[in-house]
Amino acid sequence: MSLPLVTPVDATAAKALRATTDGKAKPLGALGRVEDLAIQLGLIAGGPPPAFDRALLLVFAGDHGLTAEGVSAYPSSVTQAMVATFLAGKASANAFAGAVGAELRVVDAGVDAELTPHPALRDEKVRRGTRNAAVEPALTPDEVAQALERGVRVAREAVAEGFQVLALGEMGIGNTASAALIMHRLTDVPLADCVGRGAGHDDAGLARKLATLERAAARSDATDPTEVLSQFGGLEIAMMTGAVLGAASARVPVLIDGFIVTAAALAAIRLDPGVQAYCVFCHQSAEQGHRRMLQALDASPLLQLDLRLGEGTGALLALPIVRAASRMLSDVASLDDVLNGRL
Repeated sequence: MSLPLVTPVDATAAKALRATTDGKAKPLGALGRVEDLAIQLGLIAGGPPPAFDRALLLVFAGDHGLTAEGVSAYPSSVTQAMVATFLAGKASANAFAGAVGAELRVVDAGVDAELTPHPALRDEKVRRGTRNAAVEPALTPDEVAQALERGVRVAREAVAEGFQVLALGEMGIGNTASAALIMHRLTDVPLADCVGRGAGHDDAGLARKLATLERAAARSDATDPTEVLSQFGGLEIAMMTGAVLGAASARVPVLIDGFIVTAAALAAIRLDPGVQAYCVFCHQSAEQGHRRMLQALDASPLLQLDLRLGEGTGALLALPIVRAASRMLSDVASLDDVLNGRL
């Protein structure tokens, strides 16, 4: 398996970009972290960033064998039902995408059902759900390689189609369990601090989930990113890992949603540290492990709204900030021009 070449951003250009933002018609640093984001976007673009008018949310969907162990409060059938809801335009992510002017497409990475073709559905299914990671590896190395390669291709083809920024979301009952295991293996955070309530566990459900994940973690001491994805990963997580790599290799920013998408970004960054410069971490979710995972990446999220839905909703809410940061660089006059009447 060959990963795409990710060109590191030219960090030496940051000084000039900072001088540009400092010289705008505003008090020094008055736009706070929006200025930092503008500099990041300039570094990604290698010059003035686009306005990001064309934005695409890719929702990767897949099922998890771990659900047989009761790690989720909902049955696996909800994954297929929610995919149908996305395609009907009636999910939260659809509403948010409409509100911020983004297109939404669903990628079937590994839903445990045969889905009816739809114009907004892309069939990249590697297999129908993963194996039960509590008792055996979730995926074979070849299945991980397929998922990574397909994720790269989906992202790069979206950029070739003209999308200037990609947002990633997911749908997969049980995927907070998989993400917690990936986080545990790719950071030094204890497993108990990685495991949260997911989609609505009570105390008994959370205890059962942690016990199951402890059994899964005890099966393997894998720390290599591709092996971790093989042992514990969901197909939607592995394919999003590829999509992060693909977006970075195409030099477009990729908007990272919540806990599960951050786990995919973590795997991509462990595979190629240069990827992180292309990632915009959009929010800190209410899922217990997300704050610790962001800390492990030294990432500062743009928003903190106590979201815990997934679907790319937090990434969509951050999209207007990304657009505003770009326009701050291109549309705001310099203080020198204002003072000298050159508007």
